[in-house]
Amino acid sequence: MSVDPRLLRSFTAVAEELHFTRAAARLYVAQQALSRDIRRLERELGAELFVRTTRQVSLTPDGERLLPYARRVLAAHDELSEAFRAVPRPLLVDLNSPDLVHERVLLRARELAPEQELMARYESGLTGAVREILAGRIDTSFGRYGGSTPVSGPGSTPSSSGTSRWPSSFRGPPARRPARGAARPARRRADLRRGRERPHPEWTDLAARLFAGRGIRIAPPAPLAVGRQEFRRLMAKHRHPVLAVVGFPPMPDCVTRPLVDPVPSRP
Repeated sequence: MSVDPRLLRSFTAVAEELHFTRAAARLYVAQQALSRDIRRLERELGAELFVRTTRQVSLTPDGERLLPYARRVLAAHDELSEAFRAVPRPLLVDLNSPDLVHERVLLRARELAPEQELMARYESGLTGAVREILAGRIDTSFGRYGGSTPVSGPGSTPSSSGTSRWPSSFRGPPARRPARGAARPARRRADLRRGRERPHPEWTDLAARLFAGRGIRIAPPAPLAVGRQEFRRLMAKHRHPVLAVVGFPPMPDCVTRPLVDPVPSRP
């Protein structure tokens, strides 16, 4: 005899609830389907399992005899299913760049969902990451989609609205510097690469809107800088101010001046 575990699960639910409606709700099935399962199990076992009246449902002696066996079979079945359950793959989270506020969001997500493996990735921001999301190579990304163009395909939700700062390179010990307006940068050329050879529109479009009519040109792309030392070396060599978000990691021999006129927003 081969008894379908689904029939035993239906039987156990009715035996514990002693009520077909409650048992059906517990199993998320229609009551008629549950009744059919019980009748089928009774036919296969050749035994009546329940006494049904208009007021109550009770187990027959055969039903009472079956219940402990059914529970053991279902426990073994659940154990077998768990042993061979596929290990869930990690969710790949693009943080754009190290040391930004997105890392704090990821840390909080790990606290809220400790059972889920969340792996950080560092792509080139949301504009570039959309291709990776659509291809299934990453699952989510943080950033501002270039030109505020709606993202086609992936869903999106606001996470924060960040402002920008205007770090500038200089030689000598750090000094206190005042806040600066976009119309009065340290130099008339701004570096937007943030260590990338080809800045994506989510960054260049924001800068174009910010610097419109203020006589600021965007510096030509520089070689990709990986790590703080390389970034510091390129800043010292090219001497262009770098537009960066609040939370940009501190750099030796550099000062950071917030933009206050206007205060840029980067949702």
